[in-house]
Parts: sequence; structure tokens; C-alpha cells
Amino acid sequence: MTAWSDGVPRGGRHCCGLLRTSRSPGVLLFTPATPLLLAAADGGEGGFHPPSIGDFFPPAILFEGTPFQIDRIWIIRIVATIALLTVFTLAARRAKLVPGRFQAAVEYLLEFVRVQVAEEILGKAHAKRFLPMLTTIFFSILAFNLTSVIPGLNLAGSSRIGIPLLLAVWVFVTYWAVGIRKHGLGGYLKANLFPPSIKDMPFLYVIVTPIELLQILVIRPASLTIRLVANMVAGHIMLVLCFAATQFFLVDSGGAMKPFGVLTFAGGIFITLFEVLVAFLQAYIFSLLAAVYINMSLEEEH
Repeated sequence: MTAWSDGVPRGGRHCCGLLRTSRSPGVLLFTPATPLLLAAADGGEGGFHPPSIGDFFPPAILFEGTPFQIDRIWIIRIVATIALLTVFTLAARRAKLVPGRFQAAVEYLLEFVRVQVAEEILGKAHAKRFLPMLTTIFFSILAFNLTSVIPGLNLAGSSRIGIPLLLAVWVFVTYWAVGIRKHGLGGYLKANLFPPSIKDMPFLYVIVTPIELLQILVIRPASLTIRLVANMVAGHIMLVLCFAATQFFLVDSGGAMKPFGVLTFAGGIFITLFEVLVAFLQAYIFSLLAAVYINMSLEEEH
């Protein structure tokens, strides 16, 4: 567990701020043990070392300083991708008319994306067209998120901005391409930048049009990216903080402080379960918003 932290935190204020604002379970940090941990963190080499942003930028393993640099998060992403492909390959090869538990679980998730995301937002007429994209987004994010709670990996593949940004750009390009193909470039821009709902008050376009342009160019992809990254960063910090504190209290601290290890360990178990929920929730939200943005490009008026 101590390998998760690289020493005295860099950017610690930002970590704690994100922790307090991003997740409601962050309240677990404000326990009677908090002053003890803060005091221990200033105690030198033998003290408590809280997590830091440096956890998300581990040392290079190969090709350091090049565009092809390989580090721990890169390897975690490869492992998650191989695991995801293996799951679907096995499910496809062992498919039976009466599915077993494994096949049923995979089919349930596929059905969930088809019905609750694609058909619910896009309607059956368009759902089939965009289902492969939405399914890929959902399962990719789910696989990368779940690595945060897998022993030996302990970091989400989506906790660094590359993967979330890549998926957000895919969504961005798709809803622009769909809108332009449907309405033409002029028609798409007119529908998005000059909402018909305020056509009786054209002076408002001076305010509304720049905001709408900023939304379709920046706000939509940025919101997808930042939401996913922030949640996975906050989750990792909370997990490491709880389990590192547990080790400190049970192993390194004196007898009077050891009972606090039970509290931090219970918090770590709770946050681990919560992280599994968040992994599914963030995959769902990202794919759902992708469908919403595509559907907005298909609509005649906004």
C-alpha cells in the first residue's frame, strides 16, 4: 500500500480540495483521526505520507522522455483492454441458447446500453446506427474505471486525461458530423447558434449565440472529460488515504492510536464499494450524454 504514495504530497492542497468537493464520502476524512494524520505527515521519514497528484504520473518504465513513454498507467490501460476483449471473446464463443451466469451478465449489460442509453435517447430509428459507438464508450470507460479497485493495479486507466479526452473528441466529431450531414453546415450552425425559441427577441442573439458556440465547441467535450477524470482522481485519493492511514495506525503508530486503524479500514472498504458504483455510474453518464449530444444534432429545432 505504501507504494501508492511517493512521499510528501505535491499539489496536496489541490488533492484535498478536490476530495472535499467531488465526492460526498470525502466527509470520512474529517474524523477524530485527522489531526493525528496531519501531525504524522509532518513527522519526517517515519510519518504518515498522504497520496499526491504524483501518483498519477509514475516513473517511466520504457522510452522515457519520448512520445512513446510507457509507465504504470499505460500498462494498466493495456491490461484493461486485453481483459475487456477477452470477456467478449469468451462470451461470443461460448454463447448458448440458454445462457449461463457469465453470458447472462454480459448480455444484461449489452441490453442495458441498447435500451437505457441508445433507444431511450435516440429512439429505435437511430439507436441501431450509433449503438456500436455507445457500447464501445460504455464498456471501455467501465473497464478503465474498475482497475482502480483491482489489487495490483490500484489506479483507474481513466484517471489521467488522455483516454477521457480521446473519447470526448470522438463524441465531438460525431455530433458535428451527424448535424452537418443532417442539416448542412449552415443549417446545423443556424439551429444551434440561433435558437428559434427567442426569434421574437433577436437582440438576445448577441448574448445567446456566443454562449451556444462555446457550448458545442468547448463545454460539451470539456464537461465529458473533466467529469470522468475528476471522479476517478478523487476516488483514488480517498482509497489511498484510507488504506495508507490504516497501515500507519496499525503498524507504525503507538498503542493508543491503533484503534483509529479500524475506522480508516472500514472507510476504505466503504469507498472501495462506492468506487465500483462510481465506475458504472460514470460509464453510464458519459455514454448517456454522448447519446444526448448526438440526438440534439439530429433534431430539427432546439
